[in-house]
Amino acid sequence: MKFKFAAMVAAGALTAAAACAEYPEKPVSFIVPWPPGDLEDVLTRMIAEDFQAQYGVAAAVVNKPGGGGGPFPGAIEVAQAPADGYTIGSFVVGVPVLGHQIGIPELTPEKFDPLGIFLTYPFVIVAAGDAPYDTLEEMAEHAKSNKIALGHFGAPLIPTKVTMAFAKSAGFEWGSDAAFDMLDCNSLASGDADVINTTLQLVLPCLDDIKVLASVTGERISLTPDSPTIGEINADLGLALWNGLFVHKDTPQDVRDKIIAVAKRTAMSERAQMLAAETGAGVYWQDAESATAQIVSDIATLNRINESLN
Repeated sequence: MKFKFAAMVAAGALTAAAACAEYPEKPVSFIVPWPPGDLEDVLTRMIAEDFQAQYGVAAAVVNKPGGGGGPFPGAIEVAQAPADGYTIGSFVVGVPVLGHQIGIPELTPEKFDPLGIFLTYPFVIVAAGDAPYDTLEEMAEHAKSNKIALGHFGAPLIPTKVTMAFAKSAGFEWGSDAAFDMLDCNSLASGDADVINTTLQLVLPCLDDIKVLASVTGERISLTPDSPTIGEINADLGLALWNGLFVHKDTPQDVRDKIIAVAKRTAMSERAQMLAAETGAGVYWQDAESATAQIVSDIATLNRINESLN
């Protein structure tokens, strides 16, 4: 009996110790719901590397591209994982803004809280260097009597919606628009489109030969400081494509704090800021409270844009 009692006490002690184990004690996964190689992937890998160095446990980026499902299959995996901080989402704005509104049961109601936002993609509206307009306003006037072909990455994307809403607010219609898998210098040089909505890094090789009419960002892009944001031109269209870290809503605060501490330090590190300088991306740390307010504001803005387009 004494042996049995001692075994029960030992088992209880082990259970209590496991329950109180300090986070993290096992490998951590950062889920990026896109293929490898883009800015969110590169920066999340930096965060994972620093997390592993800081806490001494394996930390890895797991790419979960969803094909036609966009980022949502990857987001569902985070939503269905235990709320213990071992599965962290690195999500583009569409996940928290749209995921619970478009009929995905696993993401409805809202399943995530932001830990912080660390990236704004340098999306731009660009024309060929010989275009007969130099600004977005001049392009709008030209489009009222001339057909302008727009190239974009897909109608559901926020930069595309913003560009379409600008046309409506400025009183013109695009002569045509089409989605492309790639929009770079060749897209303009070949005449596939007159104006393209793309990321700045894809047109950096020909930046001196094109016209950046505006950026779909919160702040002006460092590499094109003379080009206004779309929000400067029309405040009702002030949206940006950003990326942040998210955890399940039930994740304990002490766990969140440990992830935040590393991610904030990474975002402000020399190598992360060097990436920002090279690509024109916005790399920073926007804390959880501010990120939550950003999501609320973006939902309201996107709802207004959708109403105007419909």
